[in-house]
Amino acid sequence: MHGDPDRALWNEAIERLSREALRALQLERLRRQLAYNHANSQFYRGKFAAAGAHPDDIRSFEDFIRLPLTTKDEHRRAQAESLERHGDPLRLMNCAPIEKVVRINSTSGTTGMPTFYAVTARDVAVINEMHARKYWRAGIRPGHIMLQALSLSMFTGGLPLSQGIQHLGACVVPVGIEGGTRRVIEHIEMLRPQAIVATPSFGLYLIEEAPRLAGKPAHKLGLRWFFCAGEPGGGMPQVRRALADGFGAKIFDHTGGGHAFHGISRDEPPEQYSGMYFVSEDHCILEIVDPCSKAPIPLVDGASGEMVFTFIDWEGGPFLRYALGDIIEVWTSPCPSGWPGLRFKIMGRADDMLIVKGVNVYPQAVQNLIVSFQPRVTGHFRIRLPRPGPLVEPPLRLAIEHAAGLVGEALSTLEHEFVARCRQELRLRPSIEWLPPESLPRESKKVRLIEVEGKPGGR
Repeated sequence: MHGDPDRALWNEAIERLSREALRALQLERLRRQLAYNHANSQFYRGKFAAAGAHPDDIRSFEDFIRLPLTTKDEHRRAQAESLERHGDPLRLMNCAPIEKVVRINSTSGTTGMPTFYAVTARDVAVINEMHARKYWRAGIRPGHIMLQALSLSMFTGGLPLSQGIQHLGACVVPVGIEGGTRRVIEHIEMLRPQAIVATPSFGLYLIEEAPRLAGKPAHKLGLRWFFCAGEPGGGMPQVRRALADGFGAKIFDHTGGGHAFHGISRDEPPEQYSGMYFVSEDHCILEIVDPCSKAPIPLVDGASGEMVFTFIDWEGGPFLRYALGDIIEVWTSPCPSGWPGLRFKIMGRADDMLIVKGVNVYPQAVQNLIVSFQPRVTGHFRIRLPRPGPLVEPPLRLAIEHAAGLVGEALSTLEHEFVARCRQELRLRPSIEWLPPESLPRESKKVRLIEVEGKPGGR
């Protein structure tokens, strides 16, 4: 642990670097990383060749952004080619020899084939450092118990998160969600953790199920921190309010699993969400690009676009101008809270965005509005499409669970109010299919909010 437990930041020397010093450090590490990638990865040599460039040509950030982006589909194709040619999926992209690889991380695979990347012992140390920076800012200290209610399989919120919590000196309970909601509640009641890490969807479900499984409301479980992970809902004011009221806890939105991109929000009223603070700029360069043209967009206050990141000072499977598909908004001006670093808010995923009569609609924005009508709704819903988006012929079809016993005039009033709010806040008029409670499956992993007819499991 670094020094005084009363300090505000885990690593004061790095986290409070001036903008100029940080950019100089980034450029130094970037140039070294590009040379390393080129020397050790056939995939990255191909990327440079396609751009007609060499690492020695990259002397500035302006030179850097001329390199092509890497997409998740390209990553998967490289894995498939590597598997076919070399018998393993990592050979083409990986930069470290297998003798140095100590773990292979994986995405959750909820949007398709999982993507793998290797980490060395040095990379693991970086990941642990980033988790410590996040949770320290939130107030977690040695002696606190954190219950990990995410998938413990190869998902990056599994082992890497457990190790990061331990690195800080706190105690982790990696119960996972594979054993079901009852098991999670049993561990909460027996071990009395102060904090839980879970998806917002699972948090809302836990609030719903606590009276039945624990015999008491969720706010009596003793949780003081709820860390949202794995879904954009942690940045939605109404979702945050429902979690805060339901658990009687501080709500933190955060990102980052087994890699170098990490951010966390601060303790603030749910309606005043000011985004997540990017805590890993010394190991990751953040960019935004136009989702359609992929042209770079300057990082200025209020700018939005598709997130692109590059790992620097990384050994195993470094990502280079990697476009993950998340749409973010950024702020670069100093925050009144005194926390350093630029801020960002995840708006949704580019492949989840729907366009209804020229209006961009993200499922998380629909969820935020629906949750604001609790307790007259359960909060569970689906967007049902006759064919894959993004273009949707109006009206947008929503299947929403109403609360038990809500029928007749009360249901008609609810629909009238909900449609009015949709027109005001989302600029669309949906069609509503009201469902009784418990009609939709309760999922403890990431929830797919869009269902396409004829496609099992949504899209």
